[in-house]
Amino acid sequence: MSGKGQSGKSRRPAAEERPPAPWGNFPLAELAVLAGIVSLVIGVVGGSPTALGLGVALAGLGGLEVAAREHFAGYRSHTTLLAGTVFVFVVGGLFYLAGLILAICLGIGAAAFLVVFFALRHVFQRASGGLSFKVGRLGG
Repeated sequence: MSGKGQSGKSRRPAAEERPPAPWGNFPLAELAVLAGIVSLVIGVVGGSPTALGLGVALAGLGGLEVAAREHFAGYRSHTTLLAGTVFVFVVGGLFYLAGLILAICLGIGAAAFLVVFFALRHVFQRASGGLSFKVGRLGG
């Protein structure tokens, strides 16, 4: 097989294609983001804090799933976003669940961010063949 499509142009390598979702072509992440947006609108219009929280959670999970899949496949680096998510969960968990002082929570969260940031950067470097970040295609 020559690796050329029907138009005669060579196809991009597999590493340059967006990684597929584990559940196939079903747009689960996109539907989660859409449901989150709808819930956010309902929360804002109806004044419901529960709908607002649900909307943030659904939209965030949809975007986070795509970011994690692209990062671990070496398609695009989302190191800061993923490490920032760890920071938010660590600070929120320590502050609301453990009842620690906010300054202590922020310090521990910052330490967790740094550890996870460098670990995720290393994972992306291995998955992408040595790159520490990757920008989308600039040419057409």
